[in-house]
Amino acid sequence: MSAPASTITAVTPGGPEVAIAPAKRRRLRFVANPKAATGLIVLAFFCLIAIIGPWIAPYDPSARSSDLIQPPSGKHWFGTTHLGQDIFSQVLVGTRGVMFVGLLAGIVATALSVLIGVSAGFLGGAADESLSALSNVFLVIPALPLIIIVASTIPSAGDLMVALVIGLTSWAWGARVLRAQTLSLRRRDYVEAARATGESTWRIITAEIMPNLTAIIASGFVGTVIFAVMSEITLAFIGISTISEWNWGTILFWAQSQQALAQGAWWWFVPAGLAIAILGTALSLINFGIDEFVSPRLRSSGHTRVKTKDGQSVRMRVGFTPVLGSKELRATPVVRRKKEAA
Repeated sequence: MSAPASTITAVTPGGPEVAIAPAKRRRLRFVANPKAATGLIVLAFFCLIAIIGPWIAPYDPSARSSDLIQPPSGKHWFGTTHLGQDIFSQVLVGTRGVMFVGLLAGIVATALSVLIGVSAGFLGGAADESLSALSNVFLVIPALPLIIIVASTIPSAGDLMVALVIGLTSWAWGARVLRAQTLSLRRRDYVEAARATGESTWRIITAEIMPNLTAIIASGFVGTVIFAVMSEITLAFIGISTISEWNWGTILFWAQSQQALAQGAWWWFVPAGLAIAILGTALSLINFGIDEFVSPRLRSSGHTRVKTKDGQSVRMRVGFTPVLGSKELRATPVVRRKKEAA
C-alpha cells in the first residue's frame, strides 16, 4: 500500500532535505500552454466566423450603393469600395472560403502522409521502397504552379478543387518525416512486446505507434493549413482563381487593381491584411505550442517551486534538473571536499 503523496522531498548532495510542493498532474498540458491556448482560441473564432459569417453580414458583399470609397463609420464599419460595397461584409463572407481551403487541404494532406509514411516505415521491405519512391515523386512536384495551371485550365475550379490540389501535392514531406520516426519506433521494446503477444499489425500501428506520432502529425497539419491559406489568398490576389467568390485575397485583388493605396483608401486593404496576419499568427502559435509540448526543453509551463532550508525558492521546470544557486552550491560538503583536495 503506497503512502499518501502529501509532501515530496529531495536531498542535495551531503546537504539538507529540500521540501517540494506536490505538482498537480496536467492532463491537458498542451491546452495549458499560453501560446497554444491563444492560437486555438483565435482559430476557433475564425472557424466560427466562417460558419456564421454569411448570416451575420450586414450587407450583401457584392451589392452596390451610393457610398463610394467611404471611410469606416457606424453604417459601414470597414468602409466601402469604389462601387459602394461594404468591406466588413466582404471580410465576413470571405472567411469561409479561406478556412474551407485551409482545413480541407490540411485534412487531405495529413491523411495521406499518415497512411503512406507510417505504412512505409512499419512494413519495410518492398512496400517501404515503393511508397518512398512515390513520396519522392510528389516531393518534387511544385504545388503552387500546378494549382495555377489547374485553376487557369478549368474556369469553374472553385475552392474544392484548389483544396484538393493542395492536399494531394503537399503530403510527401510529412510522409517522409513520419516514415523516419516510425522506423525508430517499430523496434522499441513495447512494440516488440505487442508483436510477441500476437497483436495484429493494425492494432500495433493504431495503439502503439500512432500515439507517439500525434505531435508530429499535428505539426504537419498546421503547416499544411498555413500553406493552403496563403496559396488560396495568393491565387485570388493575382487573379488566377475566380473573383466572383469572396475571400480575403479577392478583397486585396480589387483594392490593388483600383489603386486603393494611391487613393488613400487604407480601409480597403488593411482589414483583410490584418485578418491574414492574425490567422497566420494563430497557426504559428499552435505550432510553437506543439513544439514545446514535444520537447521538454522548450516548455514554458509545467513547473513547481522548491523551497530550500534558508527559505529561498528554486523554480523547477519540466525537462530540466533543478540546480541550486551558487550560495547553496558552495555550502555543500561535496564542493568543500573538492576544493580541499584541489
